[in-house]
Amino acid sequence: MSDNVAHALSGAGGGIVSMALTYPLVSISTRLQVQKKSNSEEAYKNTADAFVKILAKEGPKGLYSGLSSGVVGIAITNGVYYYCYEAVKAAFEKAKGTNVMSTPESMASGAIAGAAVVLATNPIWTINTRLTTRKGDRNKPSEGFFQTALRMLNEEGPMSFYAGVRAALVLVINPIIQYTVFEQLKNTISKKRQLGNFDFFLLGAISKLAATSITYPYIVVKARMQVKSKDEEGYSSIWDGFSKIIANEGVGGLYKGISSKIVQSVLTAAFLFMAKEALFDWAVWVLVLAGARKAKVQVVKA
Repeated sequence: MSDNVAHALSGAGGGIVSMALTYPLVSISTRLQVQKKSNSEEAYKNTADAFVKILAKEGPKGLYSGLSSGVVGIAITNGVYYYCYEAVKAAFEKAKGTNVMSTPESMASGAIAGAAVVLATNPIWTINTRLTTRKGDRNKPSEGFFQTALRMLNEEGPMSFYAGVRAALVLVINPIIQYTVFEQLKNTISKKRQLGNFDFFLLGAISKLAATSITYPYIVVKARMQVKSKDEEGYSSIWDGFSKIIANEGVGGLYKGISSKIVQSVLTAAFLFMAKEALFDWAVWVLVLAGARKAKVQVVKA
């Protein structure tokens, strides 16, 4: 068995770790993204204000609304992404006879893997966005993943699970930018010295910072498309979303919640890359014990 499965398993594990550690920032940034009116008393003014108001009204559980679906979503997302990315990467390397990828090859690998992830996981992230942005009450039980999915199916039809899918496909450029920057920096530094866990942490942070800063307006439009109810006026296209947000909220509307999103994205990517590298050898070890792979490599680093 190739390393693709080991990369998928370690990527999924790293994603779960990073998601669990940063989920309150996910909740806050997503709620700020979908907030269209900022002049009411309940509106969130900024990240700190959102944190205080969510805790006051919903308690700590409000910061973790939709966590279970987020963990499942990130595990599947990273598993599919890393499997596809490493498969395409291996094909390029085999064709060239070298293990160093060029920038166009990194981008092509990211594009193929990213598109596969969007088609496989958009329903999960649509439900997660609705769970995350639904304001609840600390004394009342909140609607769960399957309840939300069933209600969406009954009220809005199966296509509601693919709300915002076009914007999500455009956002394939986010991981392309992220992993291209990561791979090129890693290749450059590895020529001079061996990389450690802290190096992977920093490279993950730098690469995600670049990707999130460039693609954030699409993230806002996608989130709003995913939470639109059947009785609410939505956006007919990505461009329509841009136009309406700018007309009603100004250019700043395209960047609502960007501060918490950048912090969350950078920390998530940093923890993800560090955890993935640490978990890769253990994933190989598990596959060897399961008989799915021969013990061809040293499993635990010295």
